[in-house]
Amino acid sequence: MANPLPGIHIGHWHDLGAGTGCTVLLPTAGEMRAGVHVGGGAPGTRETDVLEPTATVQHIHALLLTGGSAFGLDAAGGVMRYLREQGIGFQTPVARVPIVPAAVIFDLDLGSPQAAPDAEAGYAACRAASEDERREGTVGAGCGASVGRMRGPDFRSKGGIGLATSEPINSVVVGALAVVNAVGDVVARDGTIIAGTRSEKGFVGSAALLKYANAITAQPGTNTTLVAIATNAHVDKVGLTRLAQQAQDGLALAISPVHTSFDGDTVFALSTGDQACNLDSLAVMAIEMVALAIRRAIQQATSLLGVRAVS
Repeated sequence: MANPLPGIHIGHWHDLGAGTGCTVLLPTAGEMRAGVHVGGGAPGTRETDVLEPTATVQHIHALLLTGGSAFGLDAAGGVMRYLREQGIGFQTPVARVPIVPAAVIFDLDLGSPQAAPDAEAGYAACRAASEDERREGTVGAGCGASVGRMRGPDFRSKGGIGLATSEPINSVVVGALAVVNAVGDVVARDGTIIAGTRSEKGFVGSAALLKYANAITAQPGTNTTLVAIATNAHVDKVGLTRLAQQAQDGLALAISPVHTSFDGDTVFALSTGDQACNLDSLAVMAIEMVALAIRRAIQQATSLLGVRAVS
């Protein structure tokens, strides 16, 4: 796999014993354009308002995806410290201020509920960032991720991080990174469950459980799939907002049910280059890569702290 996210270095930090971690995306040029769309009902985010097309700031300097629920947002402080040391940030009259949007997953019910990525974890993830980082599964923000929580934590399957990168089309590339921690199941193209809510005889089907409200023990805000898509095409904030919105269709192709009140599904769209491309063409590529990255997160995950992986 080539650089999975064009123009971006990926860095991970995790604690396998505590079942949590974080992942940072650093643009090689020091800044990147960004947009966001939240499709779930229970998000946990930081600095996403600056991504609105009407906001003054036109670029961000890093993106943080982290475990630890709202506690994990502390890791953004470490990312800011790292960027400040590099002289990177939005220029104000008195100082450069790094712009670091962030989003969280809930992983407090795996490992220690007292553990969450902090500023030192965010700083370490930045120090580890590399264009050669291609690990998937139980790494970084995907360390404590799981899927199929509809019957509670005892019946879930292991989630994680997945990567996917498109073939170049007229020199344009789209990559996707997914942190998969959904209340629902991850499904194949034909709807077959790859991983999800377990029963004594296999996977039970989270959508059916929700439809008939049978033995539902999931809690709002205890799940979420986070996605970052990146392209070397030149897209402004308005286009990236639209691209993030359309890329949510990739979640719907690979997760069932999706965008529930239990999830905080959030998609970031990042532009790091100057290639010309039709926005709708980018959206088609992004949707495909998001679905593929979600499935790869499950296929590459390894069992952790009693939560079984399908591998």
